[in-house]
Amino acid sequence: LAGVAVAALMSAGTVATAKPGADTTASEAQIALGKGKIDKAISLAEAVVAASPRDPAYRTLLGNAYLRAGRFDSAVTTFDDAMELGDNSARTALALALANVAAGRNQDAVAILNDWRDAIPASDLGLALALAGETSRGVAVLNDAVRNSEPSAKIRQNLAYAFALDGRWREARLMVAQDLPADKVDARISDWAMQARPEDYQKRVATLLTVPVRSDPGQPQSLALNASPATQQLAAEAAAPVAVADQPPVELAAATPPPAPVENFDQAFVAAPVVQSVPSSAVRTASVEPVRAAPARVTYNASVAKPRAARAKGSHLVQLGSFASPQGARRAWGIFSKRNPSLRSYRMAITPAVVHGKNFWRVAAAGFDARSASGMCSSVKARGGVCFAYSALPARATVADKPSLARSSTATKLARR
Repeated sequence: LAGVAVAALMSAGTVATAKPGADTTASEAQIALGKGKIDKAISLAEAVVAASPRDPAYRTLLGNAYLRAGRFDSAVTTFDDAMELGDNSARTALALALANVAAGRNQDAVAILNDWRDAIPASDLGLALALAGETSRGVAVLNDAVRNSEPSAKIRQNLAYAFALDGRWREARLMVAQDLPADKVDARISDWAMQARPEDYQKRVATLLTVPVRSDPGQPQSLALNASPATQQLAAEAAAPVAVADQPPVELAAATPPPAPVENFDQAFVAAPVVQSVPSSAVRTASVEPVRAAPARVTYNASVAKPRAARAKGSHLVQLGSFASPQGARRAWGIFSKRNPSLRSYRMAITPAVVHGKNFWRVAAAGFDARSASGMCSSVKARGGVCFAYSALPARATVADKPSLARSSTATKLARR
């Protein structure tokens, strides 16, 4: 199940923007990946990212190389960078979720899968959820896939693996036996049992993708994607007063088949088609509610999309929605700006917040004055959206707020007398 799985995920890393030299190097890196020359692929991909650091396709290519090398922490950073720069493919989201699972970040993986559940095929979604610790949900997705689609060995075996991860060994054995000879069933169940401990999360993903388990120094600092200081400041100023939508529990829709942990775990994750459009149900809209600033451990401060014609800096923002992960917020910006083309002339601002003890990332358009923010909000609402405008500037202090000013004013009046 691994070679095909990795090849499927790797295919998302093909070069999208042609640049002399860099484009050729990226193609060489892709060829090296295909031939299993992983170290060479990483070296070439790092070089092309260093040459064109703002190209999302090159970042995705490098992320795939890191994933193939078993460098999961580096893959997480790099896939996240690619999505921040505009890679909104379901395959990249799935790869990022898997890398997070292998890096021991199940909560982050589940948040990504929740945000992308309408775009990632249920065949991949169910198994990914099970690997991320949401075993009962994974089983439910795969059960729906078996009931609502033409059953296949791949679907059944993925369901069997999800049963095993959920501790339902009897069901796992019965499902495995539908597609494997009787003399191989015990070996399959034994393999899964050897990787069933919670601490074996990295080994499970590595086995699934047939990649090594190794220590990872992380993405080279020279390749770090640095957010705009102006945007970071904007995010800091807007953090406290902004309202965030409190999202209801995720409801899983009827699923469709997942890949299977077959002989080699080689076909576990089938290439998901690049998403050209996103169902409107995937977008959560904003509502007004008091929030407090996110804890310091949250590392996602803000990110900036490449605007077609960035407007001058303004004091107001228009909040459009709130999501369980920064990737979901970035994806939503693309949806919102497609529905409301005038948004493309403004900056995208993503800021973290905590609501009822849960982390959320809010997406807003920045660069308005008070009047234009109100007008944009009206336009968004006219197209069926929900939003609100707010000021990023701190409230002006009154004389009552500043005793020293009050004293100074009184002293002046006395002097004049």
